[in-house]
Amino acid sequence: MTNSSGTAQIPLDDVAVLIPAYNGQADLDATLASFEENAPVHVLIVDDGSTPPIVAPTLPNLHIEVLRMAQNGGIERALQTGIDALAQRGFRYAARIDTGDRAVPQRLAKQRAFMERHPNVAGLGMWTQVVTRAGEPLFMLTPPAEPDAIRRQRFFRSCLAHPSMMLRIDAVRTAGNYRAEYRSAEDLDLFVRLMDRYDCANLPELGLYYELNEGGISATKRRRQIGSTLRLQLRYFNAGNPYDWLGLAKNLLHLALPYRTLQRVKRALLAPRVSR
Repeated sequence: MTNSSGTAQIPLDDVAVLIPAYNGQADLDATLASFEENAPVHVLIVDDGSTPPIVAPTLPNLHIEVLRMAQNGGIERALQTGIDALAQRGFRYAARIDTGDRAVPQRLAKQRAFMERHPNVAGLGMWTQVVTRAGEPLFMLTPPAEPDAIRRQRFFRSCLAHPSMMLRIDAVRTAGNYRAEYRSAEDLDLFVRLMDRYDCANLPELGLYYELNEGGISATKRRRQIGSTLRLQLRYFNAGNPYDWLGLAKNLLHLALPYRTLQRVKRALLAPRVSR
């Protein structure tokens, strides 16, 4: 099927964007406005007890539903509730993004087409451009694309950028869904369990602009996140995999260094070099 411009139109009837939201209405509106697809986009916002409650903006080509939680219970519970709600509504794929982030045009169509061609892939990410709140580029995240490389390096680097992911809903539920056992590392916990049964992969092209937010989980709940990550590493530790040893050392270093210092190091190592 093609649209009036001759571009192939990938149907998105079985895909829903899943966004957990706690306050931040303006950031949410900007995130939703970034979606550009050739087919209607379905969105489920899980309002995790926002005050005032989140309101669905009216945007062309987007069908938005807000599911309100009675009180703030954390992102883990919001995502678990969202996955179950999407399954009940008959969706096959959940496309993750967080408030403040921006989607690259045709991201959903590209991911769905890939997952239709690769039925054993339960989670598919994309490369990510990290930006400031003002939208200025900081550095690119270009993790490996192949499932085997992701398995080997899963505890050494962020191989799957959570807000860039498209997830196969039945596989997520079979693996046990999101859970709160590893608080602030709910994404890594899910990905490790998915990779016990299925593959996870990346499309090696830009799919997301990720906003580096000093008020986000990676900054405000950093020690909890590192602690949860270390517990996951120890639970699934493979002494024969050198990347597991490197990942353990890396996270112990993260525990010792201040957040701002780590961000400066990342920018220095990952920022694009200007040729002379």
